Amino acid sequence: MDLPQLLLVGLVLLLGVVGVLIPGVPGTWLVWAGLLWWALHVRSTLSWSLLVAATALLLVVQVVKWLLPPRRVRGLGVTPRTAVFAGAGAVLGFVLVPVVGAVPGFVGGIYLCERRRLGTHGEARASVRAVMRSVGTSVLVELFACLLVVGAWVGAVAAQ
Repeated sequence: MDLPQLLLVGLVLLLGVVGVLIPGVPGTWLVWAGLLWWALHVRSTLSWSLLVAATALLLVVQVVKWLLPPRRVRGLGVTPRTAVFAGAGAVLGFVLVPVVGAVPGFVGGIYLCERRRLGTHGEARASVRAVMRSVGTSVLVELFACLLVVGAWVGAVAAQ
């Protein structure tokens, strides 16, 4: 696969990760479609193995999301800025402390946004708890799975 096409696959994967944070955007499916595109062009054992593993993981995530309580964001003060901070924190945490850093980064991003919005530690902490109870868990599960898939893809591309 040539470099421009590899960059386009990376862009689709990045859009998928960002899409997880935006309601109504099929972020998980964009990540899967980008990985499928890559696997169809590379046609190696590694690419097909990664596609199969990612497919299984992303299907399990869809079931887990379905089993979690429904998203209720009205009245919590969740803004698009909160999603941006949470996503940036998760990606930064994932890069700084591979894999496990995404969770504290996600929560830390929400806390930072709420601290800026509300002003005090106590109010920000209470808001983070409310956000995580209502929407954070399902978004975090989906974002973490997509980050794992993208991280595995980056590793596979680097290994080739």
